[in-house]
Amino acid sequence: MKHMDDIWKREEIDSPCIKLCSIHPQERICIGCYRSIEEIGSWSQFSPTQRREIMADLPDRAPRVQKRRGGRASRLPNLG
Repeated sequence: MKHMDDIWKREEIDSPCIKLCSIHPQERICIGCYRSIEEIGSWSQFSPTQRREIMADLPDRAPRVQKRRGGRASRLPNLG
């Protein structure tokens, strides 16, 4: 019997996918791997060099989708 993770593996393509796939509505990047919709769709056509370049840039994208603390809720009086 195959393990579920074996189904997702594609040995020939390095991928930053962590199976937390959801596109941030404003930034239009995945909140799991930080790739753009276009990068995700074209990933299998990219060369190993292109994939490495994108993967090197991904950590810099993380702050774009981090949940901000505060906002309206922090300005409301605490009624509790």
